[in-house]
Amino acid sequence: MLRSARRIPARRPRSSARAAGLLIGYAADRAFGDPRRWHPVAGFGRAATLLEQRTYADSRLSGVAHTAVLVGAVTTVGVGVERLSTRLGWAAETAATAAATWTVLGGTSLARTGRTMSRHLEAGDMTSARALLPSLCGRDPHVLDADGLARASVESVAENTSDATVGALFWGAVAGVPGLLAYRASNTLDAMIGYRSPRYARFGWAAARWDDIVNLAPARVAGVLTAAVAPVVGGAPRAALAAWRADAAHHPSPNAGVAEASAAGALGVQLGGRTEYAHGVESRPTLGSGPAPVVADLERAARLSTAVQTASALTAAALALGPRRLRGA
Repeated sequence: MLRSARRIPARRPRSSARAAGLLIGYAADRAFGDPRRWHPVAGFGRAATLLEQRTYADSRLSGVAHTAVLVGAVTTVGVGVERLSTRLGWAAETAATAAATWTVLGGTSLARTGRTMSRHLEAGDMTSARALLPSLCGRDPHVLDADGLARASVESVAENTSDATVGALFWGAVAGVPGLLAYRASNTLDAMIGYRSPRYARFGWAAARWDDIVNLAPARVAGVLTAAVAPVVGGAPRAALAAWRADAAHHPSPNAGVAEASAAGALGVQLGGRTEYAHGVESRPTLGSGPAPVVADLERAARLSTAVQTASALTAAALALGPRRLRGA
């Protein structure tokens, strides 16, 4: 007589843990914003600065080594965390993904900063507005009037919506905790050394090019989502897509052009033009066909950013739950 088979409890698929963790982490970012003390990303930045004192040389090869060591180390930590949490079960994997997601996201703080800038400009408080601009971008605030500050802020909110949220959630859906941590390390390095300044033109080349590669897919996801939620700010999906098709390729960045052009179309404004950074002046191509943004458009940009972020969280969860993952879980 055959023995009756023991009933084995069904295990929840790993893909559901990843999806749940991404959504919980996004909810934590919406509720609390960035951790105010002991932020791991700030710690990574300090470690990168210390390492740069040993690795810096005015050469691309040194920059490649610097970038590879830092991104590789963070990725290794992510792999270890994910393997350990997987052994501990569904709840642990969900918690690890949620914690990593909250750690690497910066979208809520981005939108809040945009709204704070809007309030400063509406009140005519140029001193506070100029002091706040470095939190959004690397431009020289002292040469900008209210409209210049508004344009710089709108462009920064548009670009960083992709960097601060969409990219992280995309790689979290594709590669879990290692993807989340590696993406944020890559993006942080680009922000630190990916400039065309005399010091970083060669040393920062690898960080900038690597960041371009990892953002190729997320930036285009951000463009699609921006078009989809354009009605939230009174815009039209067709206008966002038209600006993307017409103008994005003219931007010096293969990814920022997509994010900024689609946002310009959704908001009905024109971005780009003369752009002054601490390391020099750049003449950027114009994106969109509307008027230049004014202070009132900054609040709309923050609202658009929040809508794109929420849509990206839902999209990332759906991607994590994709058919392939379910079959291979």
